[in-house]
Amino acid sequence: MVTGATSLGLVRSELFATIEQAEQSLELFIADRLNVSLLQQAVEYLQQIRGILKLIELAGAELLAQEILLLATDIPAGAGQERDGQLAALGKALFVLRRYLEGIDIHRQEIPELLLPIINELRQSTGQPSLPESYFFSVRLDQPRPQQRNVEIQPGAANRDGARLRQMYQLGLMNVLREQNLSAALKLMSRALGRLDDLLGGRERSRLCWIGAAALEAMAEAQMRPSKARKQLLARIDRDLRQLLLNPQFEASRSLLKEMLYLVALAGTQGERASEMRRIFGLASLPFTDHLLEEESRRLGGPGQEVMRSLSLAIRDELVGVKDILDLIERGTAQLESKQALHAQIGKLAKTLDMIGLSSAGNALQCLVAMVGAWSERSDNPPADELLRLADALLYVESMVATLEQSEQRQRSTARGGEGESYATHQLDEARIVVIDEAQAGLALAKRAITAYLESSGDKLNLANVPTSLQAVRGGLWFLGLERAAELVGACAGYIQTHMIENAQIPSEQMLETLADALTSLEFFLEGGASLRPEGRQDVLDLAADSVRALGMQVAA
Repeated sequence: MVTGATSLGLVRSELFATIEQAEQSLELFIADRLNVSLLQQAVEYLQQIRGILKLIELAGAELLAQEILLLATDIPAGAGQERDGQLAALGKALFVLRRYLEGIDIHRQEIPELLLPIINELRQSTGQPSLPESYFFSVRLDQPRPQQRNVEIQPGAANRDGARLRQMYQLGLMNVLREQNLSAALKLMSRALGRLDDLLGGRERSRLCWIGAAALEAMAEAQMRPSKARKQLLARIDRDLRQLLLNPQFEASRSLLKEMLYLVALAGTQGERASEMRRIFGLASLPFTDHLLEEESRRLGGPGQEVMRSLSLAIRDELVGVKDILDLIERGTAQLESKQALHAQIGKLAKTLDMIGLSSAGNALQCLVAMVGAWSERSDNPPADELLRLADALLYVESMVATLEQSEQRQRSTARGGEGESYATHQLDEARIVVIDEAQAGLALAKRAITAYLESSGDKLNLANVPTSLQAVRGGLWFLGLERAAELVGACAGYIQTHMIENAQIPSEQMLETLADALTSLEFFLEGGASLRPEGRQDVLDLAADSVRALGMQVAA
């Protein structure tokens, strides 16, 4: 039997006709809520829809139809205003189902993930838990970890460094929850989990950290949106980290591991950790990306921003024509046909505005339709106060139509000072940007040099320019008034000079990783810039200071 997208054409006419009948019955019931037969008709049509979708095995559409049916059967006859939200959700869900099936009919491709937002909306209205993003995703979770290289762990390091690395994760998490400095925050969190994985020996016990580091790396590289579900997932990881550090027997849930692997597959990035996950777990490339899902979900739910922008332009053109006629009437040169055309245009505009959700603007014009219609019966000019009322209404409509495009435009308010002051401020901002960029480059250079030093078994030539470079970074930060950050960079430079260049013995790998933690925290501080709240900036520097103290260096509290 032919099933799935290829079989939709065989039942298309019957299926779409049944959806239309269900929508009509539901609309009639909303208008006459005491008519039990109308609600029963809608339920019967929904049962037919679910049966057809089950027969042709369209999994996502069938699940949505099932949730629609459950909600419809939960609504009693005579439902009052308390059920308005559920009735609206039913209508929206049927609309999305029809749009989704139309897309399959055209493109012959199923993407059931597109339906998860509306499915979860229905489930929440009936008190059911939301389905995870990975609901339609399959993966074998029992794949063994590859043998890891031995990492030297000093006694007591798991407790001491584990708390600091969890704090590093939490610092990044706070920025993700606030949607600030996302890329740098996700990278910081990925590093924290990777370091925790090493700290716990890179064994099965720390599978949460191993997979989580890859998921965060993939999210950062693919610039994935921090949806509510993903924020909850990242917060859940933090709670599990606490259990992992306290309880040696703790194991992360399979559902959490599956969700993180889904993010790796969805991102489709080429990072080292993500590539390892795809290889070990056999993650195939998905036929869509996160950004495509977001775009298609908007399309399913209603007109896209391009449509709204086009509609806005069309209404603006209509308003120009209306104002031209109004100008002729005010001058006393308008013909009868022009007054009649104005009456028709005002009525049409009022209905259009109401249809696209600008009800207040539509009502403002609708109230004047009768008044404008009466102008056609006059041989003289309309009263000045009536002309003024229409002019005011048109200005209001123009302002409301502008809101259709506001999501596309970034509103900027600039304080206007003197020309010289503005120029000086601009030059200072440019200088700050240059200094910050140079500081970030200096820290990145130091991290690469430390990696090369470690890989070359302690070849000090790799570090020759690092202290000088970091001292230059320190001076730049002093110039910007970031004294504490400058002190921490100076301490890192001092550690490299004293313990790595002048000392014959190579520091332990754990100490080198701690040094890298300090530099990473300082990088995050610089990348955050003005987007970090004052308390967030302080927290980042506290974290860097903890790492510097763990190196045995003295810094101010």
